[in-house]
Amino acid sequence: MRVTKPTLILLLLPLCACVSRQTNSARLAEVKADVQSFTRAVAENVTREGPSAWGTYFETGPSFFMAVDGHVQFQDGASAQAAIPNLVRAIKKIELQWGDALRVDPLTQEFAVVAAPWHEIVTFANGNRVDSSGYFTAVAENRNGQWQFRDAHWSTAQPAGPAK
Repeated sequence: MRVTKPTLILLLLPLCACVSRQTNSARLAEVKADVQSFTRAVAENVTREGPSAWGTYFETGPSFFMAVDGHVQFQDGASAQAAIPNLVRAIKKIELQWGDALRVDPLTQEFAVVAAPWHEIVTFANGNRVDSSGYFTAVAENRNGQWQFRDAHWSTAQPAGPAK
């Protein structure tokens, strides 16, 4: 039996697609592990270094934005970077912890969605302390081999309302 080149190509296509899917799955699993490590490092460094550490983790360009409890906090990376020195003066210490339910959904090799419950203890320069918890979502982007948050949303847990 003689197999022509076009026939051979048609026979091999499903195999190539399968290998491609496996390779893609392996790459996305790698992205997931990288972004999980990145997200954990964010909490460790913010806890160790204080609010100045955020400057490393926010994308600095116009694509960045941050919302807190449904309100835009920063329109872009420049406004976030400009706010950090004020945060450094106002906040003495931050203890940031992600909950055990940290989720990472790799979209491509450069983008992933991050979601996690969080708990934070902030000690202000005047000695006041605020404990808060909530849920965090963000898009992480890999630029030049470094993960950063391209956008972020922090929601604060609200007390449960009366049972209905």
